[in-house]
Amino acid sequence: MNLKFLKKKKKFRKGGLGIKPDLYWEYLLFMTFLLAFFFCAFGLYLFIKINKESVSSIVNTNEQEIIKKERLNKVLSSFKEREKKSIEILNSPSPIIDPSL
Repeated sequence: MNLKFLKKKKKFRKGGLGIKPDLYWEYLLFMTFLLAFFFCAFGLYLFIKINKESVSSIVNTNEQEIIKKERLNKVLSSFKEREKKSIEILNSPSPIIDPSL
């Protein structure tokens, strides 16, 4: 009685150059995970470094340029004029007459 399913089959390979593409894919995958780990560590380092720095508070108003009321009113008036012009454009009828009528 010969049992064929329990026997080991002998597999012979030809001798080649010995290049194993699976090995190179493993190296590539390992390097990718290694780079991702270093990027995460570097990002965490930068986050901690920036987080430790004190946030500059606005205490010294003498050094900063104070916004004058006149300049602010001038800018507000220009925006009001632009708003009026846009309303006029939206409410004016179209100068082109539809030829299909």
